[in-house]
Amino acid sequence: MRSRARDSHALFLLPGALAFLAVVVVPFLMNTGVSFTDWRGVGTPTWSGLANYRELWGDAAFWASFRHSLFMVVAMAAVPTAVGLVLAAALFDVAGRHGGRITAVLRACFYLPQVLPIAVAGIVWSWILDPENGSLNELLKAVGLDGWQRDWLGDPDLALYTVMAVMVWVQLGFPLVVFMAGLQRVDPQLYEAAELDGADWWRRFRHVTLPQIRPEIHVVLLWCTIAALKVFGAVYVLTKGGPGGATDVPSYFSFTTFFEKTQVGYGAAVSTVLTVLILVLAVIGLKLQTRAEDDEEGSVR
Repeated sequence: MRSRARDSHALFLLPGALAFLAVVVVPFLMNTGVSFTDWRGVGTPTWSGLANYRELWGDAAFWASFRHSLFMVVAMAAVPTAVGLVLAAALFDVAGRHGGRITAVLRACFYLPQVLPIAVAGIVWSWILDPENGSLNELLKAVGLDGWQRDWLGDPDLALYTVMAVMVWVQLGFPLVVFMAGLQRVDPQLYEAAELDGADWWRRFRHVTLPQIRPEIHVVLLWCTIAALKVFGAVYVLTKGGPGGATDVPSYFSFTTFFEKTQVGYGAAVSTVLTVLILVLAVIGLKLQTRAEDDEEGSVR
């Protein structure tokens, strides 16, 4: 009977395994194979060994795009996690004092950018940030701050920070919702005891909220960091990597190398390196999370 149960479980897992094999594993192996060739996308690929990877190691444009992705990690992982924690705790406190309707509305407002297609959000933000008729510059002009008007997406010194600000707006709703869900499982008596001991809101947040939702923090940081390393749509819609490569990131760098420059082998090498980096980061993050959970369980026991 146990053998039959295991077989039935395997049958349920088979469709997902086949889909994963066809959609993820096989394309990744094919892409890795192409990365060892010199190919323009037509004709027969020519074997080049590690030539693409050696060129990639000395490519200043690639390393510049990689540095930009680190800025994206700050905008899509670090800042939304920190701000989302504070907002989730504040909204949870509002829900406890004034009911859940106001909290639900505010939570929906924060989560709305996650629901919007990134192409739609990017086009709207490009209208807002337009240097000639954009609503942001018009607002600055209306309040007498003409000197603050800028070409937000066309200035090489500002474009990356502008895209980062947009990505903070896009990403904030995800950690907020996850943290509010995590706060549902925190024992209210912990907050009551801290309040009776004279702890203010900030101390309750630091000594009760943060330790209790540590698993959710690990998940959000890992998920958002991977999303930041893969970011493509926002860069494509807002700046197309410009001006002058100021907002280029590895995924967009691979795209332009592959399709616009038709250096297919080199573009495949970039995407292979990025994929391996994400896999390594995911494995390390999961191991650290498991170790932290084991240590927490051991301390409880």
